[in-house]
Amino acid sequence: MPEIKADIASDHRLTIADVSDISAQKPDPKIRVASLDIFRGLTVALMILVDDAGGEWPKIGHAPWNGCNLADFVMPFFLFIVGMAIPLAFKRITSRLDAVKKVIVRTLKLLFWGIILQGGFSHAPDKLTYGVDMKKIRWCGILQRIAFAYLVVALIEIFTKKEQTKELPPGWPSIFKLYSSQWLMGACILVIYMAAIYGTYVPNWQFTVQDRDSADYGKVFTVECTVRGKLDPPCNAVGFIDRKILGINHMYQHPAWKRSEACTENSPYEGPFRTSAPSWCKAPFEPEGILSSISAVLSTIIGVHFGHVLVYMGSHAARLKHWILMGFSLLILGLVLHFTHAIPLNKQLYTFSYVCVTSGAAALVFSSIYALVDIWGWKCMFQPLAWIGMNAMLVYVMAAEGIFAGFINGWYYNDPHNTMIYWIQKHIFIGVWHSQRVGILLYVIFAEILFWGMVAGIFHRLEIYWKL
Repeated sequence: MPEIKADIASDHRLTIADVSDISAQKPDPKIRVASLDIFRGLTVALMILVDDAGGEWPKIGHAPWNGCNLADFVMPFFLFIVGMAIPLAFKRITSRLDAVKKVIVRTLKLLFWGIILQGGFSHAPDKLTYGVDMKKIRWCGILQRIAFAYLVVALIEIFTKKEQTKELPPGWPSIFKLYSSQWLMGACILVIYMAAIYGTYVPNWQFTVQDRDSADYGKVFTVECTVRGKLDPPCNAVGFIDRKILGINHMYQHPAWKRSEACTENSPYEGPFRTSAPSWCKAPFEPEGILSSISAVLSTIIGVHFGHVLVYMGSHAARLKHWILMGFSLLILGLVLHFTHAIPLNKQLYTFSYVCVTSGAAALVFSSIYALVDIWGWKCMFQPLAWIGMNAMLVYVMAAEGIFAGFINGWYYNDPHNTMIYWIQKHIFIGVWHSQRVGILLYVIFAEILFWGMVAGIFHRLEIYWKL
């Protein structure tokens, strides 16, 4: 249920005396960091954009397998933001037991909403149906992954936090030494992930086609593997572990690999399968599965480090220098790993190179927003994103998950496809521009993202926030 909150600060801008010399500026610790809200709002807006316009613009949608498109930055950005917020939320811990209870309750709420929204109960906005066969419910999803990463990293933060001085000792390594145990935990997670993904033996496996619209519905196919250490779509350890633990019927039935060149002639667009397409093209795959979620914790750990910089470094210049240097270092490391063919960029496997590239990008994007908003005070131009960021759960559920669109589509005239949303798309956007692609893109930007920015602004004015 939405929470009514009346004590939020009305002005989030930092007061600065001289914008020409940020090295002399010190942030006010009592002022809310507006850039974090804006970054969160930007990430929700990106999710809406790639989900609703990605069909017409596949280059911004998820990469079919290796590679990194715009959509592939959304999940790690969310995890990075969750990590940054943890040191702020647990800046002062009066009772570890109470803190752990809060973390567990929030984790359970995230899991509940994740299963409701992505478990199969809620269908596409134009389907006008609800309900899920419990034999085929999807257990994993976006909120479930966020819940897992939050639980692990928040507990690490609670139990490794010590009484710290407000000022760090001089020197670059001091911020790393402050929470060295967290980096050690991250290293352990990386070792476990790498050992599992390269050391797990993947045998042959079978699946039954569940798509009722497919000519192969009900047929059983066998995928031949008998390999170890492969990172290709059919024979990787990530899919094998999910099939064994989750069960193949509880995995995502429409993976991005179905748009790969091996599967369809229309790649990267969706389309009919090639006659020579391998059988695994018709199989399910869980992009938010168990092993990949373990690796995803690394994105949150990196975010926590950036949050520690925010808490313990006393000047804007020191913060920006640290964030930008680390951001570029991560970005370069990830790209080198990818282009030397050591470890490919792959969102669905959540490879280490993918962690580095997306975390580095998150660092640089956040640093840019921080400089523009919290230092130079240019918050006004980002206000709709700030409002979305302060009510991210509301906008995610209603817009990104299509709940509001499904409600509107339920009120149709004569034909289920003759709805207000369809009319607006056809006559105001597509008809005016005489282009399906351009019309849909503009519809998503103005009738969805900007619309929900305004709605979130109204809720902010009324001091209504959906908190978990």
